[in-house]
Amino acid sequence: MWRALAFLALLAIAAFGATWIADRPGTVTIVWNGYELATSLAIALIGVFIAAIVIGFIWAIVRGIITLPETLVRGSKERRRAKGFSALSRGMVAVGSGDPLAARRHASDAERLLGAEPLALLLKAQAAQISGDREAAEHAFQRMANDPETRVLGLRGLFVEARRREDDVAARAYAAEAARLAPSVTWANEAMLEAQCADGDWSGAVQTVERRASLGLIEKGLARRQRAVLLTAAAQTREAGEPEAATQRALDAVKLAPDLVPAACVAGRLLARRGDLKKAAKIVEAAWRANPHPDLAKVYLGLRVGDSVRDRLARAETLARISTWHPEARLALAQAALEAQEFGKAREALAPLLADRPTVRACLAMAKVEEAEHGAGSGRAREWLARAAHAPRDPMWIADGVASERWAPVSPVTGHLDAFVWKAPTELLEGPSGNDVTGDLDDRDDRSQPALVTSSPATEMPAPVTAAAPAKPAEPAVVNGAAMVSAPSAPATGPMATGAATPVVFPPPKASDSAPESKARLVG
Repeated sequence: MWRALAFLALLAIAAFGATWIADRPGTVTIVWNGYELATSLAIALIGVFIAAIVIGFIWAIVRGIITLPETLVRGSKERRRAKGFSALSRGMVAVGSGDPLAARRHASDAERLLGAEPLALLLKAQAAQISGDREAAEHAFQRMANDPETRVLGLRGLFVEARRREDDVAARAYAAEAARLAPSVTWANEAMLEAQCADGDWSGAVQTVERRASLGLIEKGLARRQRAVLLTAAAQTREAGEPEAATQRALDAVKLAPDLVPAACVAGRLLARRGDLKKAAKIVEAAWRANPHPDLAKVYLGLRVGDSVRDRLARAETLARISTWHPEARLALAQAALEAQEFGKAREALAPLLADRPTVRACLAMAKVEEAEHGAGSGRAREWLARAAHAPRDPMWIADGVASERWAPVSPVTGHLDAFVWKAPTELLEGPSGNDVTGDLDDRDDRSQPALVTSSPATEMPAPVTAAAPAKPAEPAVVNGAAMVSAPSAPATGPMATGAATPVVFPPPKASDSAPESKARLVG
């Protein structure tokens, strides 16, 4: 609409100008080289207009002839560039579809037509990757790393290739350089964080998390949680040799994440060691309200070294009231009552846990009560021990299929921070026929037995141990090559680690076993 209005306005102006000239007639005389030409003003203006058009047309022809070579070269370049981007597009499709032959062909065409175009180099590297030509891929990424415009992208490719050939030193160097050049690059920050955690550099890891939070790469709540986990790991490392530094880090961790069980446990132990029992109890109670845990109960009951068994029983009752008689509180109360020879109170605490599918710890706790009250040869004690062998498993620290009785700041498999969660292992496993079966090794042949994910505390298992299954002592329980994972003896290594965890298989708890804390757990 605006264009129509503008056209009408110009037309009106032209009509007004023509009328104005017609109302004011005049004569234009041109004298040149002895010749005299006289005409009216209107004819003179029309002649000037026609002369301008002719001159412009002649100039366009002359200019076209002059710039013809350049136009031909530019058109050739544009056609060549169009063909190059077409080859680039087809090459990307071939890479995505997993066709290495087509990908290499289109990558070669794109490089020939486009030269050092970053996307052409990237296509060449990806075509080499899916073809298994690692040397060509690294060469392409190195060319990209040498170009200031594509340096970070090239470092990313070199980092991936270094990880694939398990060159941790080179991978860390590429990640550090990328983080220096582009602090907001997510993969470089994550790689630096995993490397620092693998090395136990908790202070450096905290700085990395703070930098990521300041750049907005992670949410503030997640950053607080990760800082708390790292400070807890630092406190655990310094707990024995530097109690003051460990205490400060543990308190900072508790302030960031009051419900983090390991942080509350470390803070409670260190504060109790220096005599600040009130503050230690307050921290442990706050964590217990959010997440009742056996480690918290152990720390809370042992805050004062000289307490009698009656004092410990009173503390256990306090925990039970705080958590509204949570199952963990009942187990702690039963243990304290057993130590105080209060067998009736122990039975009363355990009664709700034994009503419907009691867990291993509940069965073993009841076996202890029967054994302490009626003697080691009690039939009821043996009955509870037998039930414990087939009872559901109690919660454990589990991360990426690895179960452990001790918490760790990072996963021993992937190196991810704060990967361990406290939960009950899976009770049912899917067998080869697709039916769900339980983890009972006594009633199944090894060939139909599903794989078991097993673990034991890292500090209690310095070397890999392979135990035989009860059904066939000569061979472990493995089905169809299914993987068996156990907590490794070294701290979390993450993706920067070399080597893998050694499979460990343990038999189910025996009837004679009575201490669940020292037994390896079978996890589905």
